[in-house]
Amino acid sequence: MTDKRILYVSSDLFPFSSENPISLSVLKATKFMQSIGNDVRIFMPRFGIINERRHQLHEVIRLSGMNLAINEIDQPLLIKVASIPDARLQVYFIDNEEYFKRKAVDEDENGIFFRDNDERALFFTKGVLETVKKLNWKPDIIHIYGWMSSFIPLYIKNIYVNDPIYQNVKIIVSIYNKPFQGLLNNNIIQKIKLDGIKSVKLQLLKNPNYFNLIKLCMYFSDAIIKGDLFFPEEIEDYIKINKLLVLKYYPVEKIETVYQQFYKKTVLEHIN
Repeated sequence: MTDKRILYVSSDLFPFSSENPISLSVLKATKFMQSIGNDVRIFMPRFGIINERRHQLHEVIRLSGMNLAINEIDQPLLIKVASIPDARLQVYFIDNEEYFKRKAVDEDENGIFFRDNDERALFFTKGVLETVKKLNWKPDIIHIYGWMSSFIPLYIKNIYVNDPIYQNVKIIVSIYNKPFQGLLNNNIIQKIKLDGIKSVKLQLLKNPNYFNLIKLCMYFSDAIIKGDLFFPEEIEDYIKINKLLVLKYYPVEKIETVYQQFYKKTVLEHIN
């Protein structure tokens, strides 16, 4: 599979975040897909723990400056970029003083889940989708990782469904059995509805825990990749009931050609 445009959206990417299954998988997949002739772009949040000087982040003025409405409050969007060492891969960072300045990812120093994590995820979602539009770059595949990316399928299939940039795009989500400890804000459904989304599937977020968020994400995705070997029965049952396309778990060191074949044979050809 070559000459495809692949957008990766992740909460983690090594070396900008710690070494973990997500950050290493994204790094390996993106480098390989680019090496075989695909056009690859990567987006992640500019968490405050990322050292901008060490990683040489700099703001892209032409992409920054728009405001995104979150819970009826305009929040300014900043776009920063950096490159992955030893690869010609550019990473776009979604930034905002209100949501991403703090020196943490999703918990405070006492291990308490941030109360505004729902808004941070919504801002990240809109920031990615609007910036890709501004780049006028139409992806063939969007592969998302990490819970903070989980609203992207919902928004593409409900808000951007008729947008030329996202028409016919195939969405893949890598799921992991690593739930956050806590709940998203109880007003998350109302905040999403303010954007014009009325899907009945939002009822999953009446109890806005990690696994209900993953169910919502999977429902609006075209295919699933298992990032872990075992998942709770409720997730396995949800996949079966909704007849979702699934790639079984493979360790990071084996994903390169496996993902390539899954993208080509299962996602692009099967769904078409």
